[in-house]
Amino acid sequence: MTKIAANSEINLEDKPSNYIETELNSFAPRLLDWFAENGRHDLPWQQHQTDTPNPYIVWLSEVMLQQTQVTTVLPYFARFMESFPTVQDLATAEWDTVAEHWAGLGYYARARNLHKGAKQLVEVIDKTGEFPQTLAGWEAISGVGPSTAGAIMAMGLHHYGVICDGNVKRVITRWAAIDGDITKSATTKDLWALAERLTPRENSGLFAQAIMDMGATLCTRSKPACLLCPLKDDCLAHAQGRETDYPVKAKKQPKPSKFSNALLIKNSDGNILWLQRPDNGIWGGLWSLPLQFVEKIDGKISGKTTAKNSEASEDTPLKVASNEKIYETEFTTAEQIINEWLDKHKLAAKAVSKNLLDDTSIKHSLTHFHWYLTPHSVTLNAKQTAEITEALQAAEINIHWLNADDAQATLGLPRAMVKILE
Repeated sequence: MTKIAANSEINLEDKPSNYIETELNSFAPRLLDWFAENGRHDLPWQQHQTDTPNPYIVWLSEVMLQQTQVTTVLPYFARFMESFPTVQDLATAEWDTVAEHWAGLGYYARARNLHKGAKQLVEVIDKTGEFPQTLAGWEAISGVGPSTAGAIMAMGLHHYGVICDGNVKRVITRWAAIDGDITKSATTKDLWALAERLTPRENSGLFAQAIMDMGATLCTRSKPACLLCPLKDDCLAHAQGRETDYPVKAKKQPKPSKFSNALLIKNSDGNILWLQRPDNGIWGGLWSLPLQFVEKIDGKISGKTTAKNSEASEDTPLKVASNEKIYETEFTTAEQIINEWLDKHKLAAKAVSKNLLDDTSIKHSLTHFHWYLTPHSVTLNAKQTAEITEALQAAEINIHWLNADDAQATLGLPRAMVKILE
């Protein structure tokens, strides 16, 4: 093992002793030459071609691009910039407006942090007259980690900054054949050390854009285009024919599944009851149908197995959760009120379809579990509508009665809710 940077090691096999410095020093020039000829230069948030970079644009795009592809982000970014062209516009916007702009992009905690971060940035600007100018200043903003802060420093301010996001990790773990598990802190430390060594002091923003482009367009997760890569001659993974073995990541355990009824509670006019989710937790601050968590009896699931949802098996009973422990962990206050009210009035929402796991169930995959949402419907008369509305408002729950079209047009709805309406 031969050291390439502090606390970082790669296997250079039988390469000559001058291999490390030669290849490390030529890494950035080769990448920048490739980017100049073949990289993307028309993305709306790119700042490498301007003398007056805008850190707001880079910050906004970096948050949106976390775990999300460029093609998905583009229309959302355009809409945000149209509605919130400055950080002050975003900071003063109502949360519901921000949520509606974000709806469908996923990982909704990012939107919460974005809105909070905008307010923090405005406070900094009011005090200093400018955006944060240091890495620590940006890392103090909600939702901004080391890589995002480095990207803003490099691309949004044209200062020196280092990034080590997913694309960068894929490129450099392959190039250096780093065998450590990238989910481990020791490997993360090594990757940052290598990223710092490879990043030039001059034009670090251009380098950041280039290496992200490399990971997004050539050094992709599957079927990397190695023949077009400017680094192929000394890429150790390529030399070994093991490109897709990197980055090394511990195999994830299969995700468990949860099951909920999504209640289409309608009034006599056909309008549907919508609840604003709590700020913390899943879909924080967005609008959702009331949910009923469904308990499995004897560890089994009711409903016939289908090709689409093959995790289910055997027909066994289900029941809506009602014990105190599950209420505390699975139900919002609003949903507890609704479920207790439905029980009191002996009203049961009827399944839109007979089977729990058929084509009407919406599968929503989260970080730690798969969530199956099955629509159930119940219609209330005018007296019942007034009573449940009063009960929710007395508990200071934000609600709306809107038809499907108006809800999609005016509320920030998670994609799973839109699927149910569709």
